[in-house]
Formats: sequence, C-alpha cells, structure tokens
Amino acid sequence: MHDHSATGTGQFRKSLRLWHVVIIGLAYLTPMTVFDTFGIVSGITAGHVPSAYILALAGVLFTAVSYGTLVRRFPQSGSAYTYTQRAINPHVGFLVGWSSLLDYLLLPMVNALLAKLYLSAMFPEVPEWAWVVGFVTLISLINMRSINLVAHFNLLFVLVQVAIMSVFVYLCVRGLDQGEGLGTAWSLTPFVDDKTQFAALAAGATILCFSFLGFDAVTCLSEETRDPGKTIPKAIFLTALIGGVMFIGVSYFIQAYFPTMQRFHDQEAALPEIALYVGGKLFQSVFIACTVINTIASGLASQTSVSRLLYVMGRDNVLPAGVFARLHPRFKTPVLNIIVVGLISLSAIFFDLVTATSVINFGALVAFSFVNLSVINHCFLREGLRQGLANKMKYLVLPTIGFCIIVSLWLDLNEHSLLFGGVWAALGVLYLGWLTKAFRVAPPNYIAE
Repeated sequence: MHDHSATGTGQFRKSLRLWHVVIIGLAYLTPMTVFDTFGIVSGITAGHVPSAYILALAGVLFTAVSYGTLVRRFPQSGSAYTYTQRAINPHVGFLVGWSSLLDYLLLPMVNALLAKLYLSAMFPEVPEWAWVVGFVTLISLINMRSINLVAHFNLLFVLVQVAIMSVFVYLCVRGLDQGEGLGTAWSLTPFVDDKTQFAALAAGATILCFSFLGFDAVTCLSEETRDPGKTIPKAIFLTALIGGVMFIGVSYFIQAYFPTMQRFHDQEAALPEIALYVGGKLFQSVFIACTVINTIASGLASQTSVSRLLYVMGRDNVLPAGVFARLHPRFKTPVLNIIVVGLISLSAIFFDLVTATSVINFGALVAFSFVNLSVINHCFLREGLRQGLANKMKYLVLPTIGFCIIVSLWLDLNEHSLLFGGVWAALGVLYLGWLTKAFRVAPPNYIAE
C-alpha cells in the first residue's frame, strides 16, 4: 500500500522496505564489476585479488557503521551532505555535498559509457551515440515513473547477475578439477603466498573500493523508506557485506583459474577473455549480454540517488529550488532532476572510461572521510558520549579507524582525479562564498519538520 497522504509537491511516498533498499544498493554496486577490475588489480597485487577485496571490505564496513550511526540521528535524505551539515557545520556540509555531487552526477554517465562500449562491440554498425541516447532515455523514463518500479527492475537485474555468476563459479570449479589454473578449486594461494606484499594489496584495495561505492547511496532513499532510522542502517551494512562476500568469492575462483595474467591480451579489459576461456564462445555471448543488463541496473540506481541528492540541495535553497525541489504531483518523483541528470549522462558520447572513473573516486572519498569525522564530532564531542568502553569504541575508535583507512586510499588517487576534483571543490568554495555573502551568513537550510 502506498501512503497517499503526501500532497502537493512537498513529500516523497514512504513505500520502500528493507529488501527494496538493499536491492537498489546492490544494483548500484553491480556485483559483476568484479570482472571489470580483475585484470588490473591482479597485476598490481601479484595475483591476490581476493585479499585486496578483504582489505577494501574491512575499510568500507568501518565507514558503513558510521553511516548507520548518523542515519539514526538524521533520518533525512541527502547522505553525507545532510550528515556533515548537521553534525559538523553547514559550510562544511555544503562542500561535502558539492564534492559528492561530482561522484553522483558522473556515475550514471559512466554506466551510459559502459553500455556504449559493450553494445558497440556487439553491434559495430550502429552509431555509438545512438546507444548512449537510448540508454539514458530508458533509465530516465523508469526513474520518473516510481521508486518501487526501480526496485522491482533492479531485483530482476541483480538476480540475473547472481545466476550468471553462479554458472561462472560452477564452470571454474569444473575446469580447475580438470587441471586448469592451480589445478584445484581449494587453495590458499589466491589469498596469500610468498609473493604477497601488504603495500601491493593496499594499492589494489584502493581501486577495489570503487566497487563498493553504492553502499552509501541508499541513504538518499531515507525519506521514501518506512522507519528509516531502523531500516537504512541495516540496509547500508547489508549492501556492503553482501556485495563484499560476492566480490571475494567470485574473485577467488577467477584468481585460482588465472593465477597469472599471461593468457590475457588486454589486462585492462579482461572480462570478455575470462568468460571465453572459462565457458567458451556461447557462454561469452550470454556473459557480455548480462554486463549490459548490469549497466542498466547500476544506471537506474545511480540516477535515483543523484536525483534525490539534488532534490535535498534544492529544498535547502542551496541550488535553485524552483528547478530542483519539485516532485511530480502524481508520481512523487523529482522528474526535473532526473531530466537534468539524463542530459549530463549524454556526455558519455565524448568521455573515455579511465578519466571518468578516476574522477568519481574523489567525491566518494570526500564523503566517506567526513562521515567518519561527523560521528566523532557529533556523538563523541557534542553529545558527550564518552563514558564506558562501548561508547569510546563506537563513537571514537571505529570512526577513527574508518577515517585512517579512507586517508590511505586518498594517497593512491591518480593525478586526474585530484586535479579534476580539486578544481570542482574550488568552484564549490566560490559558489558557497557567493551564497553566503563571503561566508558572513550560514548557507540556506531546510529543517525537516
């Protein structure tokens, strides 16, 4: 049943349950990205991708706990933007929101770019721009209709991914038993051997953290979720954990099958070759078709999140409210925001993948860093929750560990990312200066009743 009490354009429908939110989170994560990054990370870690995933998951889970703590205190949409605004101060909140906007705005574009690459490889006679336009139009129309429709589409797409990954693991085990790769399906070598170096694992984990970006996006659905204070923290943790377990499990079998990278012509785009060597030509075709489905799932989820973040920033009057703070009277979705994001996604016609993905990490790491700091500032310092070991662990030690892990990832960002992110942040400072009359007044803010 939908809640039809919301009238006008002011409120979302509270219709999402825990499974809806986790599925949207997993669709955003795209479990099959494990194949996209495998070649690069295997090279960096000397054949220990599963261990790099364990390291990345550990870092992400500390930050997931911090998100959970803040959602209980501020159950509004807006993710790191809202939390930093309330827990540290409005100026910092604006800049964190501005930085994460870069990451959120570009992710739907990256999905359009991936769809263009996959589909152009399959149908070279169709012009590339046609795939981008078709892809962006499809996800925009589904998103305008309703958030529940997005959740149901994503459930289907996530189940397709799980099915194809299960078949892949079965084929790997069969091949390993017949003497492929390590010659056994059960070995510790993919995790650790005499060539394992912690520095190399940490460098690999930095790239793999990109695979976890969706776990925080579900916080943007707080105002459309029943009992968000309870549901969203569970959903954040489950999204990261389920995604992490899938990544570790599947990467273990790929690594056992391909202990070295010698068989691949192109390490950066090893996905088609992995599918071909493990399952043959037919399996490869099905596999590549599924990767297109993944980009649709991730495109839907990422467009959902960014349109909600724009809505919250519009409602705060930080962005023009007349455009961004409007909900469709019947569908209760931010239709204009979805159109804006769709138009930005069309830039996939001109972008290349390496530049686009490296830029995204900047916004995500800004958000993760400040969410951990927000917990320390709000709970430990402001609320004074310092008594007893449990409080010290939860509100000081865990977020500090989370913050330190994220800082180690900052050190591995490439120069594209730092340059583009730095320019974007500088534009944010200038815009904030203009909004706040040279920082003399607080940024505009919407306090939810």
